Amino acid sequence: MDRDVIIALDFSSRDEAARFLAPFADAEQKPYVKVGMELFYAAGADFVRDLKAKGYKVFLDLKLHDIPNTVAGAVASLAALSADMLTLHASGGREMIRRAREAADAWDRAPILLGVTVLTSFDDASRSEVLLGEGHTAEEAVLALADVALDAGCGGIVSSAMEGKVLREKLGTDFPLVCPGIRPAGTEVGDQKRVVTPADARDLGVDYIVVGRPITRAEDPLAAYRAICEEFLGGNR
Repeated sequence: MDRDVIIALDFSSRDEAARFLAPFADAEQKPYVKVGMELFYAAGADFVRDLKAKGYKVFLDLKLHDIPNTVAGAVASLAALSADMLTLHASGGREMIRRAREAADAWDRAPILLGVTVLTSFDDASRSEVLLGEGHTAEEAVLALADVALDAGCGGIVSSAMEGKVLREKLGTDFPLVCPGIRPAGTEVGDQKRVVTPADARDLGVDYIVVGRPITRAEDPLAAYRAICEEFLGGNR
């Protein structure tokens, strides 16, 4: 299974993202980047196409969640962009995921569909307001949603790395585990609640870590990125 550090391009415009990426332009191997809702809605599909043309791997994090027919249509449209990974909410259910899988498989270069379980901005208390009711932990919700997502056709899972160990123990190792909420030791956690360090994520069986502000807001983003790669990958980047 491949492992990598994904930089979250959480910017509000194409120009901001382009300025940030400028120091990486001459890298022999371009970093894996995440385009989320904020940037995608501002910069559009052409920005994703441009990233791919320049050699970047793209994690398109749009967290699709709607009726099955609508999500299938969205996946069919987005698959044309040749993104490497695409997210949908596992809570959308089996039929939504199954239809999304069928739509993706119609393309030669289908993205890996990732089932988003419980957002890293939730803890046990806030999670109970929206998932499974009282009496269930975030870990239990993650495991239940991941099981549904994989069984229905997702190729991988998004969760906090804090659930990495139980996901590997219960569901195996033959799917990519992608984890946001990563913060190097001593950095601010912001609006994240279930966070771990890059080294901890590695030890918990995570394949991809998604890192935003510790890199994008660093004085020297390239140095910050390399330090996180060193910690998570052991310098193999």
